[in-house]
Amino acid sequence: MRRDDLTRFIQQALEAAGADHASGYAVSRALVTASRMGTDSHGLRLLPHYLKALEGGRVNGAPTMRFYHRLAATGFLDADDGFGHLAGYKAMEHATDMAAKTGVGAVAVGHSSHFGAAGCYALAAAERGYVGMAFCNSDPFVKLHEGTSAFHGTNPIAFAAPVEGELPYLLDMATSSIPWNRVQQFGAIGRELPGQVAARADGQTSTDPKEVTSLLPLGGGDFGFKGAGLGGMVEILSSTLSGMQHGFRLLPMNGPDMATPRGVGHFFLALHPDAFVEEGSFARGLAAYLTDLRRQPATLGAQVMAPGDREWRCQAERDTQGIPLDRANQSAYAEIASRYGIEALSALA
Repeated sequence: MRRDDLTRFIQQALEAAGADHASGYAVSRALVTASRMGTDSHGLRLLPHYLKALEGGRVNGAPTMRFYHRLAATGFLDADDGFGHLAGYKAMEHATDMAAKTGVGAVAVGHSSHFGAAGCYALAAAERGYVGMAFCNSDPFVKLHEGTSAFHGTNPIAFAAPVEGELPYLLDMATSSIPWNRVQQFGAIGRELPGQVAARADGQTSTDPKEVTSLLPLGGGDFGFKGAGLGGMVEILSSTLSGMQHGFRLLPMNGPDMATPRGVGHFFLALHPDAFVEEGSFARGLAAYLTDLRRQPATLGAQVMAPGDREWRCQAERDTQGIPLDRANQSAYAEIASRYGIEALSALA
């Protein structure tokens, strides 16, 4: 499916459900960006959930987001319970604007909601020539190291930076072994999970998405203390620094209450490379680093790749061949088209 058609469809559906133009544009931009790069767990499949949250009143479709400039390089964005995607793009724009003047810009976001793939916002900074970082908390999906029940969210870390002559360096990772949406995605298509990434209610690992109740922290059974520690760092930056409640106390993303705002927190950081080294030096140096990295010997049948390489390869392929929709998404999008009187995607293909 062509990305332009998908973008239009998503925006039309959201606006038909009550979102304003800015919100619909931000959500469609983030979902299509994620699916272009192959991050399907945080891409097109999330539209039905966002529509449900919007219709239920959990998400404010026409928020009045307010930015409070605290110090020269810091600020707080009150997202007014709007879509996290709009809050994310706005916050990173404020962060890069401050970084243009001071070299650094940091924005905490409160009263927000799920924002999809964290990499979208770090990437927005890199596309403007800045180093960008994005963090977000979520309701508990990940058990603590040697714990039995979920406590942290998947609490992602995203980092992006400009590279001379190339697409940006992009790292987007959960601090869990896998994202929770991957469990839902695999469950929808009847696929087993890898081993040592998820657990049942008794804390024992399982590969069956239908019986999984929590994820293991990054590092798995023996070294999960590393992922648990990183998850805590993200929690502190996202919720404590923004004055929001921590993820363990958030309403569940997929719970029955779609009327009460969740109060999700985010944190964004932008660095202006020219504030540290001579103009252009950083992007050239990063290009040289990546050249050396990719030239390193690989194991038999493998290839050494830098963060972002798989995403850009997938993006090039999907921009040419189209973004695939699995059976579950095809059915969901057909129902959305019928419900809102929108031209079905099959008619646009």
